[in-house]
Amino acid sequence: MKKFGIACLLGLAAFGTAQAKQVGEVGVDWVGNDIIIEAIADPDVEGVTCHIAYFERGLIDRLSKGNWFEDPSNASISCRQTGPITIGDIDRSDSGEDVFRASRSIILKSLRVKRIFDEKNQTLIYIAHAAELTDGSAKVSMSTVPLYGSE
Repeated sequence: MKKFGIACLLGLAAFGTAQAKQVGEVGVDWVGNDIIIEAIADPDVEGVTCHIAYFERGLIDRLSKGNWFEDPSNASISCRQTGPITIGDIDRSDSGEDVFRASRSIILKSLRVKRIFDEKNQTLIYIAHAAELTDGSAKVSMSTVPLYGSE
């Protein structure tokens, strides 16, 4: 029933081309709340994988708080070189592009991983942040991957 919470109840799904694969789960309390760890291979930069950790509310927590359709926005990200790096056709603008996006509520909140290419410093920057329809969120996590002439 626990996995039903994220997969079905929240409609967690990748909207971009990157697909997340769960690689770990840490139980944090007796009511079924967990920290989920997923691996996301960058679809346009071969050899880079990001691991993202986020909080998933359990069924008891959802029942007791009455908010069935939403998980917290908090997330942590760490990206590393996991093979030879080959950069494909990526957005090189200052605003970058979404690598991964998943719903964190029924319609109003999403968790996003965005890639920005710092060409001057030859570094890929990955940002995990929440995007909400009405209120922006200051909850952000960042990781960088140096290229060292990989391009």
